[in-house]
Amino acid sequence: MQNLKDFTYQELEEFLTKMGEPRFRAKQIFSWLGRGVTSFDEMTNLSKALREKLEQISFISRAEIAQKYCSKLDQTRKYLLKLEDGNMVECVAMYYKHGITVCISCQVGCRMGCKFCASTIGGKVRDLTAGEMLDEVLTVQHDVGERISNIVMMGIGEPLDNFDNVIKFLKNVGHPDGLNIGYRHISLSTCGLVDRITKLAELNLPITLSVSLHAPTDEVRSRIMPVNQKYPVDTLIEACKKYIEKTNRRISFEYAIIDHVNDSEEMAHILAKKIKPLLCHVNLIPVNHVEENDFQKPSKERLKQFMAVLESQGINVTVRRELGSDIAASCGQLRRAQEQKSKG
Repeated sequence: MQNLKDFTYQELEEFLTKMGEPRFRAKQIFSWLGRGVTSFDEMTNLSKALREKLEQISFISRAEIAQKYCSKLDQTRKYLLKLEDGNMVECVAMYYKHGITVCISCQVGCRMGCKFCASTIGGKVRDLTAGEMLDEVLTVQHDVGERISNIVMMGIGEPLDNFDNVIKFLKNVGHPDGLNIGYRHISLSTCGLVDRITKLAELNLPITLSVSLHAPTDEVRSRIMPVNQKYPVDTLIEACKKYIEKTNRRISFEYAIIDHVNDSEEMAHILAKKIKPLLCHVNLIPVNHVEENDFQKPSKERLKQFMAVLESQGINVTVRRELGSDIAASCGQLRRAQEQKSKG
């Protein structure tokens, strides 16, 4: 059976016309799906006969909140969501002055193998469909009781490794008859799949692209990010340059800063030299502790020195605000804990 949330608007039109229904039904159904209905009976402007016919050949997916944690330090909410097939993913609701941002997952697990990330432990199980990603947003929106204004694709999984489903999700979530969240309110994070960055540039979507760089040399980056063996730093930087030229959009370089691994002033100078010509921003992320490795956050002094080098070269740099630290709000930790509990 077909999950209606996996259709684009145009695909839904085609699906309905093949059923002998008028095209305008797509607008009605798409709108209901964007409102988060969980049954065909809620689609009150459809005839009972059509609702029964749809129920025979399709379904409306939903995500169940398996666990929820609310931070005592801020308003951050962390969710472990159970999908239709029993697999688990994580998402996080974060409150800012400009509204509520939801960080969603795009895969169950991840195959990229970044050494500092809990999401990749155990590898990739499967991709999420466009409808399942929409379910994450709708489930959080329903739980917080307020409109979600921004989306960041920085949860479990590599978005560009699930390219087609992610692009379909972006188009659906931004559709005026759906959630109507504009591209400029969406950020997508990649570990640096160069061929897919090039492919994304051709689509010229006005999203914010965040590139997980994490080290400016091949020696260090390959040690913590296996993807660098296929796409070395200079190859990635060149792809970013072409992306900026094509889209005229600023890239955000994510940099998980790790004590005595990639946090030296020398590393900062190398980084500055490589990215200074680009329209970019650097977001420093003090690394989160994961039991499976011994990576630690750098001292405040080393972090300050690293920032000072970048700023001296005219590079815009910020340190990511830590939200929900008391509820393990960084991605992968809740799912990992649940897996270990199930095995135990």
